[in-house]
Amino acid sequence: MRLVVDPGSGVPPFEQVREAIRSQVEDGELEPGFRLPPVRTLASSLDLAPGTVARAYKELEALGVVETRGRAGTVVTGTGVESSVRAAASAYVATVRQLGLADDAALDAVRRALGQ
Repeated sequence: MRLVVDPGSGVPPFEQVREAIRSQVEDGELEPGFRLPPVRTLASSLDLAPGTVARAYKELEALGVVETRGRAGTVVTGTGVESSVRAAASAYVATVRQLGLADDAALDAVRRALGQ
């Protein structure tokens, strides 16, 4: 996980943390089940107040990006639309590869299915 907070930015630090994590989840860099650092640990490493990181985590939870499990910590849920689409696409690719289908044929199959 990579996070950088720019104190000179016009964007509040909690938003920078929230968007950096959300972006990494959407890009597949942080996969479902990935455990985020505890609030105090991340706050200390970013030189932020714990409340700032807690607010970012709370907003990520409201968006369905993460889930807080008490003492088990905060984990990426992967329940967002982008995560679901990525998982479905990965499963499809794995299946067509197993079947020995060429990429062009796999894409044609998707186009036909979308055209229905």
